[in-house]
Amino acid sequence: MNTFDVLREYLPVLLPLILIELGLALTALIHVLRHRHYKFGNRALWVIVVLFVQIIGPVAYFVFGREES
Repeated sequence: MNTFDVLREYLPVLLPLILIELGLALTALIHVLRHRHYKFGNRALWVIVVLFVQIIGPVAYFVFGREES
């Protein structure tokens, strides 16, 4: 079985997950860049966490980093 055949087989499952991850990361990144106050850490920390820790990073920001307005 070819690598592209395997990718084509799993694409219907992977594509929605990839789109959800990108949407979540983009939403969290926009929120990080627009707000100045965080419960823990600073802007640079949260940008790194949101961009490089995949699904867990944006979720962690919304649970632990975002300060209630």
